[in-house]
Amino acid sequence: MPAEAPASGDSAEPGAPRERRRRRGRARARTEALLHTLKRSRRVKANDRERNRMHHLNAALDELRSVLPT
Repeated sequence: MPAEAPASGDSAEPGAPRERRRRRGRARARTEALLHTLKRSRRVKANDRERNRMHHLNAALDELRSVLPT
């Protein structure tokens, strides 16, 4: 009968050092000023999307009000 694997799924020995995982994508060290600029631009874009969403929703509701009886 074969030996069973450990329940935790860790095949390395308990005292062995773990390998560090490399970050993928845009994970870079950024300055605080750059972070502030990025946050501001993201907020402006999010506000613009929300404004457009509300304009479309209000236009659709106006159209619905014109069709429905009062």
